[in-house]
Amino acid sequence: MLIVPGQRGKDLCDERSGPSRRDILRVGGSAVLGATLGQMLHWKDAQAASETSSSGPGWGRAKSVIMVYLQGGPSHLDLWDPKDNVPENVQSAFKRINSKVSGIDVTELMPKFAQVTDKCTLIRSMSYTPVGLFNHTAAIYQIHTGYTADKVSPSGQLEPPTPKDFPTFGSQIVRIKPPEEPMLPFVMMPRPLQESNVVNKAGTAGFLGRAFDPYYLFPPGDDMDMDKMSKINIDDLRLRPEVTTNRLQRRARLRELINEGMPQIDQAVAKYDLDKYYDSALNLIISGRAREAFDLGKESDATRDMYGRNTFGQCCLLARRLVEAGTRVVEVIWPKVANSDNHSWDVHTGLTARMQNQAAPMLDAGLAGLLTDLDQRGLLDETLVVAIGEFGRSPQRGVSTSGNSNSNDGRDHWPYCYTACVAGAGIRRGAVYGKSDATASAPLEKPVHPIELLATIYHAVGINPQSIVYNHLNQPRELVKAEAVTALFG
Repeated sequence: MLIVPGQRGKDLCDERSGPSRRDILRVGGSAVLGATLGQMLHWKDAQAASETSSSGPGWGRAKSVIMVYLQGGPSHLDLWDPKDNVPENVQSAFKRINSKVSGIDVTELMPKFAQVTDKCTLIRSMSYTPVGLFNHTAAIYQIHTGYTADKVSPSGQLEPPTPKDFPTFGSQIVRIKPPEEPMLPFVMMPRPLQESNVVNKAGTAGFLGRAFDPYYLFPPGDDMDMDKMSKINIDDLRLRPEVTTNRLQRRARLRELINEGMPQIDQAVAKYDLDKYYDSALNLIISGRAREAFDLGKESDATRDMYGRNTFGQCCLLARRLVEAGTRVVEVIWPKVANSDNHSWDVHTGLTARMQNQAAPMLDAGLAGLLTDLDQRGLLDETLVVAIGEFGRSPQRGVSTSGNSNSNDGRDHWPYCYTACVAGAGIRRGAVYGKSDATASAPLEKPVHPIELLATIYHAVGINPQSIVYNHLNQPRELVKAEAVTALFG
């Protein structure tokens, strides 16, 4: 597990057994890789045929998935579902502008994104009725795992992550569809999912075990540090100077000779398939593929500028580099804790200035840059990009829907109608799916539940959303209890 530790955000707003391969495997003198990489690469045997037996538009089109997770819940009315002729307390402060595709207007906050609407579909009918309170973490858990949380306290907070949690979607994907290259399978950056003091709920492999956790790339620096991605440390993907490639390969051969002479030990660890997973970890280190992917310095200044010289923009650029190198799933989490001030999307107060001067310019450049770059490199046809938050914001400003205080220049949480952007892997280009009502309060046509979008992600990578996974009690559970929205595909 690659962890570059950083500082956690602060609360500013609403309130299996036996030896693991961590104990067995040591690779290349690297503590991090030796401790967990072999475990991460210890994929389970192929699951039942139902995992991949499906069909329909878009089936299996995605080689990789990039989730752009807009933690905090951006206001759909102020970004990509503008409304006219509405009451004053609903009307956005931002003007409607035309995009490259006739009929797909956005607000003036998204001028760069307006030029790439021909590459994506806007789902303007995302909708669900929340179970429990309207808190961020419960909604984050739902979109990532496909399940609602078991425990929500009276204050709206959830219990911390536990080994009993449902796995995040990326862990499920790399378990069933491990990468074909000697590459990190699942990377999450640049900070954990978080609401108040509940950190990384829905960001782990849960009952699948830590072998399927993502690589957590959390550079040092606080959430307002715009240069965090320049502080990535990839030493753990590099051989120590005194350990040459030949020396490491000789170590591997020595291990093989010892195992050949110790059939009892070999039999004892047979269930771990150590040869297979040791080799995979060894190949990752020797190939240098991951090290190269993390080197943003190899990109031109023009490309880095296109994405935006800030944490979010450079994460989007790194996501492109990772999928290009063979990573299966990348999640870019909005670099500000869900419930906080400044460039957070949780705009209970100060919406106009915060969105105009902080959050929206970063989203506009980063997302537009990602779609443009992927398309120009021919990667968009095989990469599914999903940009979504846990909910939208209330149509009426200054009204409380979650128990929070809201100023006249603020919007509260709103799960009943919001917008997601999807692109690539056969998704229709230059399209809108669904329709919201006159005030973007509820869907008029084709509502899409978050777990239906999650089912669509599984479908796109060639995994049957109804595949069975066994939890920590060995009980069968579906990946997600929903059908894919295949009409999103062309």
